[in-house]
Amino acid sequence: MGPGFSHVACCVDASPSSDAILTAGRRLVRDDGRLALVHVVSAPLAAMELPAPDMRSVVEDAETWLTGRVDELNAASGDLTFEAVLLHGRPGVAVCEWAETTDVDVLVAGSHRGLLDRALLGSFAGYIAYHAPCAVHLVRPAKPH
Repeated sequence: MGPGFSHVACCVDASPSSDAILTAGRRLVRDDGRLALVHVVSAPLAAMELPAPDMRSVVEDAETWLTGRVDELNAASGDLTFEAVLLHGRPGVAVCEWAETTDVDVLVAGSHRGLLDRALLGSFAGYIAYHAPCAVHLVRPAKPH
């Protein structure tokens, strides 16, 4: 498989670029390693209003999606074990704080957010590149044909 990282964490969402992130993670992890799918639930911009809306259904939907994805990958995988990690809060901060408390060797993330999203929400990839306590592997978006 890859160069021998024992614990690789792939930062995923429901976008098509998550497949490329998983492919990169698989290349980096050792045959007997662990591959975590990390997803962060953050309050939507509309939730910044007071009173804040109930986020339970958002969290439940994210948990259902993530565990389903992990189950699907584990069923199709050989010896590699996938695990689900659901975090809450600001995505970059949450991932870096989680990485500080685990034995993760490398974070794999996409650098696909558009200019408007970066201006409104900040750059997730840029944040983890500068603040992660471990190596970071960024996956560029596929070029249009």
